[in-house]
Amino acid sequence: MNKSMAQGLLVGAIAAVVAGAGAVTGDKAIKGPAHADVVAVSEAYQTVDKPQARCENVQVTRQAPVQDEHRIAGTVLGGLAGGALGRQVGGGSGRDIATVAGAAAGGYAGNQVQKSLQQRDRVTVTERRCRTVVQKSRQLVGYDVTYELKGQQHRVRTSFRPGATLPVKDGAVVLEAPVRAS
Repeated sequence: MNKSMAQGLLVGAIAAVVAGAGAVTGDKAIKGPAHADVVAVSEAYQTVDKPQARCENVQVTRQAPVQDEHRIAGTVLGGLAGGALGRQVGGGSGRDIATVAGAAAGGYAGNQVQKSLQQRDRVTVTERRCRTVVQKSRQLVGYDVTYELKGQQHRVRTSFRPGATLPVKDGAVVLEAPVRAS
């Protein structure tokens, strides 16, 4: 091998090494960093309203259901009693008038007595009463992450708690949760 050929090979080898190193450096300069350093992480919460039914059994007293709404029994019994008493008064045609008047007054009195008894007739029942109350709770919605990339700090919210770094692809932070092997 002659001297000029050896020198050519040496220069070619050096050029190849320099070109290769430049390509690697240039590739890194084009791609940028592979990760961003996480500076701070804080949990992000949201207040959520949850409506719930609160029910309780309550004793309630009310008027009993009326069997004889028109108070016919009281009217008839009062009328019979009043008529019998009216029959005892007077004589002749006065006796007939007293019987009719006694029956009318007795019927009215019997009706009012039955009405009074019905109004005082009470029953106690148990009712279930419910009302809606709002329960407030805090729900974790993500993580506020401060990271440093290319000398500048940025803030982003993630759905996962990151580690010490966040991956970077094409100069931007990747925000998808990393896949974990089981």
